[in-house]
Amino acid sequence: MGNCKNAPPKTEDLLVNYLVKNEAKNKSFAYNTETKGALRCELSYKVIAQSDNYFLLELNPHTGRHHQIRVQLAHIGCPIKGDLKYGFNRSNTDGSICLHARKLSFTHPVKKEEVLITAPPPDESLWNFFSGSFI
Repeated sequence: MGNCKNAPPKTEDLLVNYLVKNEAKNKSFAYNTETKGALRCELSYKVIAQSDNYFLLELNPHTGRHHQIRVQLAHIGCPIKGDLKYGFNRSNTDGSICLHARKLSFTHPVKKEEVLITAPPPDESLWNFFSGSFI
């Protein structure tokens, strides 16, 4: 889940971009078409709530690229709250960004059983405002 100040262009979508990582800047850049050295990435998003100033997005990365969620959201004009590196205009007071891994699932490497981990969001005013919206 992530909090963005700007509304995304659609209430839900599949973003497909090509990411190039700049090692020196520890930053990735998104392109709409294949680019030399770029890796394809996919991210689904859905707006699940909004306040007067922010939008809460459910995010599902289909690939795992460097800073993928951050760069793909910034690429559509929706930088994550507090994310100075990818275009938000001010930091959060604690230096965090409003991106939270609410649910994570994977197959256990030995038992071959699905493991599901659910974590509560940070105890912070914006996350608390959206607390009734979590899936």
